[in-house]
Amino acid sequence: MTFLSRTLILVSVTVRNSFQISSSPKAGCIRAPPYWISFQKAPVLFQCRARVFSTNTYSEMPEKKPFERLPKDVVPVNYAIRLQPYLEKFTFDGVEDISIQIKKPVKSIILNCADIHVKSVKYDGGKQAFGEDIKITYLKEDETVSFTFPDELQTGDGTLKLTFSGELNDKMKGFYRSKYTSPDGKERYGAVTQFEATDARRAFPCWDEPSVKATFDVTLVVPKDKVALSNMPEKSVAAHTDPSWKVVQYEHSPTMSTYLVAFVVGEYDFVEAKDSDGVQVRVYTPAGKSEQGKFALEVAVKTLPFYKDYFNIAYPLPKIDLIAIADFAAGAMENWGLVTYRETAVLVDPVNSSSAARQYVALVVGHELAHQWFGNLVTMEWWTHLWLNEGFASWIEYLCVDNCFPEYDIWTQFASSDFTRALELDALKNSHPIEVPVGHPSEIDEIFDAISYSKGASVIRMLHDYIGDKDFKKGMNAYLSKHKYTNTFTEDLWEALGDASGKPVQRIMSTWTKQMGFPVLTVTQKVEGQKRILTIKQKKFCADGSAQGTESLWEVPIGICTASSPQKSVHRFVLNEKEATVTIDNIKPNDWIKINTGAVGFYRTQYSTDMLEALIPGIKDQTLPPRDRLGLQNDMFALARAGTVPLVQVLRLAEAFQNETNYTVWNDLSMNLGTPLLLSQYTDYYDAAKAFICKLFGPIGKKLGWDAKDGEPHLDAMLRSLVIGRLGKAGHKATVEEAKRRFAAHCDGSSTLPADLRNPVYGTVLKQGGEEEFGQMLKLLKTADLHEEKVRILRSLGTVQQESLIQKTLDFAMSDEVRSQDTVFVIAGVTGSKLGREMAWKFVKDNWKSLHERYRGGFLLARLVKTTTENFVSEERAKDIEEFFGEHEAPSAERTIQQSLENISLNRNQLKRDGPAMKEFFSAYHS
Repeated sequence: MTFLSRTLILVSVTVRNSFQISSSPKAGCIRAPPYWISFQKAPVLFQCRARVFSTNTYSEMPEKKPFERLPKDVVPVNYAIRLQPYLEKFTFDGVEDISIQIKKPVKSIILNCADIHVKSVKYDGGKQAFGEDIKITYLKEDETVSFTFPDELQTGDGTLKLTFSGELNDKMKGFYRSKYTSPDGKERYGAVTQFEATDARRAFPCWDEPSVKATFDVTLVVPKDKVALSNMPEKSVAAHTDPSWKVVQYEHSPTMSTYLVAFVVGEYDFVEAKDSDGVQVRVYTPAGKSEQGKFALEVAVKTLPFYKDYFNIAYPLPKIDLIAIADFAAGAMENWGLVTYRETAVLVDPVNSSSAARQYVALVVGHELAHQWFGNLVTMEWWTHLWLNEGFASWIEYLCVDNCFPEYDIWTQFASSDFTRALELDALKNSHPIEVPVGHPSEIDEIFDAISYSKGASVIRMLHDYIGDKDFKKGMNAYLSKHKYTNTFTEDLWEALGDASGKPVQRIMSTWTKQMGFPVLTVTQKVEGQKRILTIKQKKFCADGSAQGTESLWEVPIGICTASSPQKSVHRFVLNEKEATVTIDNIKPNDWIKINTGAVGFYRTQYSTDMLEALIPGIKDQTLPPRDRLGLQNDMFALARAGTVPLVQVLRLAEAFQNETNYTVWNDLSMNLGTPLLLSQYTDYYDAAKAFICKLFGPIGKKLGWDAKDGEPHLDAMLRSLVIGRLGKAGHKATVEEAKRRFAAHCDGSSTLPADLRNPVYGTVLKQGGEEEFGQMLKLLKTADLHEEKVRILRSLGTVQQESLIQKTLDFAMSDEVRSQDTVFVIAGVTGSKLGREMAWKFVKDNWKSLHERYRGGFLLARLVKTTTENFVSEERAKDIEEFFGEHEAPSAERTIQQSLENISLNRNQLKRDGPAMKEFFSAYHS
């Protein structure tokens, strides 16, 4: 599944931690040690946990019954499912024959079942048969239904026959309804599914655990004028006794987990092609918009053969469908053979889509299609190993896109969008290990976060670099071949890669997946002629600079490059102790030495003063490669936040980037500058801080100009958008005036804004404007047809500065004019300003009941909490947040709350520590 915050790539930069950032791919979480105590005893996982909202407060959660996985005395072999959704009544009827295998005599069979009414149940075991005398018992908290029989069922094969009914809910999970506008302009509803992690049980009673695989025979009874899709191709389409319906039967599926089953019913057009291996690929779009599916089709047709060649295993199904869903909580979902997407994650309009949107679609398509092998063909045994799916797909999507679109320079973007983002989150005391015990379904949503996705991807990238591509591919083929159609643990992957490479993969990688956090390497040098003797020490890096976790030790693959060999490491080794000494030969006196070549290793580096100063010329003349320039400044900002180095020293380092030309380096620097800007909002020198931004970004803005040049690189278009947005929001006079002029022409129809300029122009005009501009934006929203454009406008609305307009934006977010999937981001949009932040938090508190009901049991609730709480700076506000969530339940956001409180503390301490020096520094730029 593609994590929703991946969509942030479309949003302008303000603060790295906020949803107003141009972060990108892939947030949520779970309690980490020492607050977890787990006892594992297959097939049952017991957990106890405590609720901790600050370092000062400890309160026990209400004691809950230990979570138990389903008994495996009875397991399914095949599900024959027939569903009939009623699109006007929002209900569905189901008939289900489950072929089962009884491994030992049982009196009861327990299945997962949620929000479903089982009307009847029968059992046919040949010599044993039961009907009306079967007792049905629901356990709502456990989301189970049990069938108790008059006599014990004997071992062997049998069939469980069920009839049931359910609701096409409006919660974007299970079997749910999605509203769309048909070509005739009328609002209609379709029926779609989202089953990951544990919501197949809302569509049909089942063993809803990834390790309990079975085959599926699906039949859908649907209105005859609707498109009906499932995982497999159509087997037959037959008439129904009611001529307004049709009966669509699908081919028998391979063995698969329940969370990968999918059905879609609605009005769609499609474009299609076959890849080089003859696999049928279709992209389904809203009716009348097939043109918008062509780019995703192009990507998919390139991607499937790439993965087939990389894994040396053919795509296992006869077809693959990609479909745009109007209401969708996540970014996308990898259902086998029928991948579902938010419209913004798969549709590209040739004229109205931005370069960032096109790139985002390529990455998401690459991510979901990778799952067809890694996740679907071979599946994690339990959600503890979620990272196996998501971390791997989040890494290989970049490998795929780099192959398809080398002009994107996508690995440099990975360094900003995933690598540094994971470092930031994992430095918190309220992070969690990549592998974390998971029990009850309510806990699963918390680990769909940057640790599972971005840290997972980063450590796999580090491993790939360590063992080399040839051995990595060999190991992947062995892993997938050995375990196809079954389930695995993390150790199975390490074993395959270790066997292929002959290297101690298991030993090294367990230090990265089983313990929380990462090290900072402190580096000093001794110069002896043309030799440099480096002393490298490792210790756990904590965001607050504390020494917590000093006993931690990682096995760290290290590459070292130099001014004479900037792209390729001159020395590589694995640091497996606290301290090591390394000698680098043939180094000229003034040459720089850089640890972590290409920012591949998952750690931070702190250099001695002389080593850091030697690197500055490499930034200015760009002889230091882009990923290394990016990693250097990112490490420095993190060290400043931890109080290890003065923030002003890092701001002076930022001045060295005035001649920078690389989009991703600018993007990461811009996000890192978001924290000093945020802190400055609470001071009397905010205007001076904005003047510094204008000075820093001014030269690159002048160089790029406003208009695209013929044949300019893809990344220049993204850089132009970034720079104009940053200058506009900082109040750069010429930028604001030009933005207003172009916006007026766009609104009166005399000159259409290019797609790449809309986001920065909308944000600039709204921030510098008033009621008139706000009204114009709402008019544009009403006439927008492309969902990407709607999202651009919705996320720009919150940049307004007047109290009345901020309140209008917040009220609008909850109106019927905003889809539930987008409400969170409209609310988050106002949090870029001090006033907006306060008003958003009050709004969330005042509307918590309805927001909690709307998003309960999903990760959107955690996103809402994160964006509206983490950027405050006062102890008073932290206490307010702590007290509010002490009285209001938010189970899928518990870790998010702790992380927000921790970030508030970091903000407060940094402002107190660095504020006076910041004021002096910024004042030099303010006339």
